Amino acid sequence: MNSPMEPGTIVEYIDRKQIVCAVVLGQKNHKLRMLTEHNLEISHAEKRLAHVGSERLDPGMGRDALVNRLQSTVATRRQLKKQIDVEALWSVLHTEATWIDLQTMAEFCFDGSISSDHSSAVMRALFEDRLYFKFDTHQFCPNTPERVAQIAAQAAQEARKAHAIEEGSRWIRKVKDAGDPPVLKGNEEIIEILKSFYLFGKDSPHYGLGKEILARSGLDANDGPFQLLVKLGVWNQDENLNLHRFGISEAFPPEVMAATKELDEAKKKVNPDEKRQDLSHLSTITIDGQGTLDFDDAISIEPEEDGFRLWVHVTDVSHFLGRGDVVDEEALARGSSIYMPDKRIPMLPIPLAEDLCSLKEGQDSLAISVMARLDHSARVLEYEIFPSIIHVDRQMTYYHANLMVNEDPELGAIYEIAKKRRQIRLDAGALHLTLPEMNVWIDSNKDISVSRINRESPSRLMVSECMILANWLTGRFFRDREQPAIYRAQMEPRGRLIDDNGGTLYQNWMQRRLLSRVIIGVEPEPHAALGLDVYVTITSPLRKYLDLAIQRQLKGLLGLGTSYSEEDLRLIVQAVEQPMSYITVLQQERTRYWILRYLERRLGQKEGALVLEKRRHRYVVLLTKYMIECSLPLNCGADLKPEDTIMVNIERVNARFDTIGLSLAW
Repeated sequence: MNSPMEPGTIVEYIDRKQIVCAVVLGQKNHKLRMLTEHNLEISHAEKRLAHVGSERLDPGMGRDALVNRLQSTVATRRQLKKQIDVEALWSVLHTEATWIDLQTMAEFCFDGSISSDHSSAVMRALFEDRLYFKFDTHQFCPNTPERVAQIAAQAAQEARKAHAIEEGSRWIRKVKDAGDPPVLKGNEEIIEILKSFYLFGKDSPHYGLGKEILARSGLDANDGPFQLLVKLGVWNQDENLNLHRFGISEAFPPEVMAATKELDEAKKKVNPDEKRQDLSHLSTITIDGQGTLDFDDAISIEPEEDGFRLWVHVTDVSHFLGRGDVVDEEALARGSSIYMPDKRIPMLPIPLAEDLCSLKEGQDSLAISVMARLDHSARVLEYEIFPSIIHVDRQMTYYHANLMVNEDPELGAIYEIAKKRRQIRLDAGALHLTLPEMNVWIDSNKDISVSRINRESPSRLMVSECMILANWLTGRFFRDREQPAIYRAQMEPRGRLIDDNGGTLYQNWMQRRLLSRVIIGVEPEPHAALGLDVYVTITSPLRKYLDLAIQRQLKGLLGLGTSYSEEDLRLIVQAVEQPMSYITVLQQERTRYWILRYLERRLGQKEGALVLEKRRHRYVVLLTKYMIECSLPLNCGADLKPEDTIMVNIERVNARFDTIGLSLAW
């Protein structure tokens, strides 16, 4: 018998997932020179052959004749392959978990003598259908039923992926070229893939699929998905992407709104109880921002012979909100209300936050009141905390309170107390930063207004110091009774740049960087920045869940409810930790975004800046009118040092990419 590797031997090999038939023309050093069915001469390693036939062709018959014979052989083998039912073959053999050689497999498939064409047909059938057998060119092993199901699922997934890539890229090309965007119906899956890809990048579960769809469609992967989604109306040009990244919904779930409606309709009233004092006779005022609709704290004051009696009233949200009910669980998941220039997302549904639980002017409201007797130096002589009924007489804005502070005896008295309380804290080591707050307002026409708020105005000082006083006394109330609570503590700053007299803008800005992190826990510890020995927050239960939890804990001590255990409080702190971190980022980044959008329309404008520090390749400067940090190139043309005040040109701004380019103005 002739050697199978002699010239004329018909062989097959695998190339690019295809079986190719060829005839051997010669052999040298285990490399075969072959002519393929496609009329190509190639060199191929002998060990990489997938099938070697027993038949031989005459190499001398000529190239065209050899190719014709090869193509005829391939046609015969493909025809034989059609006779093979791979699934039926597997159903017979899968109970035998053993390798079966090619010859034996061919004998299972065909009757009579087995030729090279028969064995090649079996190899081809099992190569093309990998569902039922493991393939090792010369032998095969049946897959288990579990493995068959797994492979089938993977194949279906790959088919869906291929379909998504093809259809998605085709649809994207259509959208790009369309004057009007096509109807979204039927393309929701592609839209979700694009959203996920753009929002999360490599962290997206659809990153690979999205990347292939975009590549096939010719859409720029960096900005293309955003612009496409804007064109489709899925997003707008100023879309708050972090809301999507953090999974924060503006709307409340249907079950929460249904429960809210029941609460609102019931208008739950307090039962007569000797523990709830009637303070509706007091003159009571609220002082808030102009756009405030949820009023959760109010102030009353009365002069006494040896000083003043000051009340801070906090709306009794816990009277209406059941611990652990659907509204309460939703509030816990949100953690806090979110205040951004273009949007407000409340912790509680509007009917509760702005109506049922709000301290509205002209009506009686349920509250928790902190009463402090103060001497003429504003030092606390005694204090008391109790549930109450109050009546708000005046709902004032910061602006109007500032105008009236010198004319209104109540406001004037509160202001004097606030100044003295601030000085008491400063004397105790408090670190008071005098940085202005940025107010960014966007009207219905998307016109942006940017202004600085003086946080040291009389009205803001009044509210700030009264709330700090109430929170401090509440913290003492818990600590002195050795009851668990959610305390806020802060260690000494890493350095002190300012003193009681305030300091420069530079010192205040850099001082903020040196502040220690606020620690929220169940152990009472000092709050260095406030200059207080203990501190909790209770004055914003409409807006902050931790304040609501402390209110419940306080009412438990007052005999009006069940207290949380220490473990309960720890779990609440853990639950709000992540949403609160998201909210901090949202509020800061969204304010910066709208300031940059404002500056996009002011290219070429000169602005004042304060040099903060010099880094390796840039200066860090503060645009003082807008209170945002930016970079100035190190090669700006001047040798600058921290605290230098300079003028800069606004060269370029892109709010969405958070970039701003400055140059030194001369």
